[in-house]
Amino acid sequence: MKHLSVRVYTAFAAFAIAAGAFVAVPAAQADDVRDMTSIIEMREGDMRKLNVHSEPKPVSSKSFTSEDGEEMTLEAYRGKIVLLNFWATWCAPCRHEMPMLSELQTQLGSDDFEVVTIATGRNMVPAMKKFFADIGVDNLPLHRDPKQTLARDMAVFGLPATLIIDASGQEIARLQGDADWSSENARAIVSALFEMNTH
Repeated sequence: MKHLSVRVYTAFAAFAIAAGAFVAVPAAQADDVRDMTSIIEMREGDMRKLNVHSEPKPVSSKSFTSEDGEEMTLEAYRGKIVLLNFWATWCAPCRHEMPMLSELQTQLGSDDFEVVTIATGRNMVPAMKKFFADIGVDNLPLHRDPKQTLARDMAVFGLPATLIIDASGQEIARLQGDADWSSENARAIVSALFEMNTH
């Protein structure tokens, strides 16, 4: 009976500590949790594939090659929300998805939001330009990650893959595979994330 009482007391104490920890969660953090829950509940259609992280994740500091041939990192985009898309010229789903990413950039692109596209793996610049020309895309960057250094460091192992990075430079959501980013639901989700990250 004595041993049982000790176990009961220990369990109760552990519960009390856990409850105290829960109560001690900062209000701002609790608001973030509620906000992300609302984003999850908004998802419809293709956006159901969007995995909204419970906590922001750091992004890679590995460099990639800009469309101007210069080395750059994702730090260059700090201060704005970025929809980061990894693609390749040989990727059929990427060809289907890219015009919709272009449309999203047309609709919501600003100093505070940008669709950023990075071709990862062996993608020759002429082939990349032809890829964009064939599908009528002229408002997205032709950045390259030729050795897949950035993609691997960010655990991108299949294409296309789209990551949403907040203004502080952290990954807050990820979608594997192609999706209709020009849909009303996608625009609503991106707009809601923007509102969350600007207040």
